[in-house]
Amino acid sequence: MRTFKPLYLTAALAFALASCGGAKTMVSTPVENIDNLSLKITPLVENDLKRWSHLDLVKDTVPGMSVDKAYTELLKGKKGSTVVVGIVDSGVDIRHEDLQGVIWSNPKEIANNGKDDDNNGYIDDINGWNFLGDSNDEQLEMTRIVKKGPGTPNYDKAKAQLEEELAGIMQTKQQIDMIVNADKALKAYLKKDNFNLDDVKGIETTDETILQHKGMFTQILSGQSKEAFDKRIQGGVDYVYGQLNYNLNVDFDGRKIVGDNPNDINDTKYGNNNVIGPVAKDAKHGTHVAGIVAQVRGNGKGGDGVATNVKIMAVRAVPNGDEYDKDIALGIRYAVDNGAKVINGSFGKYYSPNKEWVIEALKYAASKDVLVIFAAGNDSKDLDVENKYPSDSYDGAPEVSNNVLIIGALAPEYGTKMVAGFSNYGKKNVDIYAPGVQIYATTPDQTYEYLGGTSMASPNVAGVAALIRSYYPKLSASQVKQIIMESGTPLKNTVTVGEDKHKVNFADASKTGKIVNAYNALLMAEKMSK
Repeated sequence: MRTFKPLYLTAALAFALASCGGAKTMVSTPVENIDNLSLKITPLVENDLKRWSHLDLVKDTVPGMSVDKAYTELLKGKKGSTVVVGIVDSGVDIRHEDLQGVIWSNPKEIANNGKDDDNNGYIDDINGWNFLGDSNDEQLEMTRIVKKGPGTPNYDKAKAQLEEELAGIMQTKQQIDMIVNADKALKAYLKKDNFNLDDVKGIETTDETILQHKGMFTQILSGQSKEAFDKRIQGGVDYVYGQLNYNLNVDFDGRKIVGDNPNDINDTKYGNNNVIGPVAKDAKHGTHVAGIVAQVRGNGKGGDGVATNVKIMAVRAVPNGDEYDKDIALGIRYAVDNGAKVINGSFGKYYSPNKEWVIEALKYAASKDVLVIFAAGNDSKDLDVENKYPSDSYDGAPEVSNNVLIIGALAPEYGTKMVAGFSNYGKKNVDIYAPGVQIYATTPDQTYEYLGGTSMASPNVAGVAALIRSYYPKLSASQVKQIIMESGTPLKNTVTVGEDKHKVNFADASKTGKIVNAYNALLMAEKMSK
């Protein structure tokens, strides 16, 4: 899932290198007036930034989902039914303080007795299942294709792309190494690890190398603390060496430890019940996604989840690298078979040798009335031109099922820059947009962070879907999809999309030309349910 990893890795790297009321209507303000709202040009205060995705466009002039408005005006005093949300991801830290009480527990399984009590094929699957076992790092799919050799479908394309990416990452490594070496040299010169801007400015020497380092870090520390820089540069180091050691390394075998045949969909006896994974910090992505959906509202800890009355089912299937189609297909089926009514998939890739396995899993989910929500991806690509996997449509073909949503990401600034610069887009193959920049949620070991990506936009929508299914449980998955798409706030303003930052009407950046609106969705659900 390298291309769908939250942007704290790539953003860190880039930063470091750069431093060198009334009646209830579907839309409470007419669309033509919304487009003429004054823009919020001052930064959001911390408390608002932590929950900007819950705010209201009309009231707060940020493109949130009107979640707070839905709770105060529509849901107050109402009781919903419990909805299980499957989080197919890198793992979930189920011990987190702000996820207590919202983690799914298998009612048919007796904990830690070494038996498959419910006969579902998974022993002691109390909180979900870990399809990766004790593995974590993986190759990208294109690397696996190249490793298989000439004659493999897409070999030439994958080989050319791999060579290009290796060349690029080596250039980045040189830049990262230069910064790291300069940091080490200044630490030694100043005889302190946590030096600051004043320390650097106070350096007086005739050593030209130290003077070069001084100039570099004067610029770097003019805009951030040393602690913040250290965190960012470490993210860059981890990213670069993760690419070279695992993702782009044709000799690496991350699957051996799992013990299965990833090319055999019938080989299902693998994995374990440790849904956090072997190292808690590596479950950051999945823990953050789970928190966006379900972190406890109003408890004074961290942020607030979109949905109440939910249980998070953890399905670990996404490594540091590209996921295997087999794990995703079986992970979706596991969530469906064990009671999930909404599944979130914040992952993806651009090669999928066994995409038919995932397609069949999506059709299976549709047959069991389960809504599946996928992130659109973080590569500024037009998905009407290039396939992203998984999806519900490839090469312009009709959708394979009516239970899948593809979500683009919004930034907390209404106007031209509203669509996140990294977000994939597409008039046909992205359904709708939701907040996905600077989203505050749970991370492992009792921590919280702002992360960004379509990975964060997707669970925001999964939370809205869970709300609808909680309060209107008779509505089908396809109806919930229809509601989310039709009830969104339609906007006509011009936005920038793509790597070249070209301008399009927001109406042409997705199938609906809308942003998800929980308030409107619940109003429409009420009407449809009658």
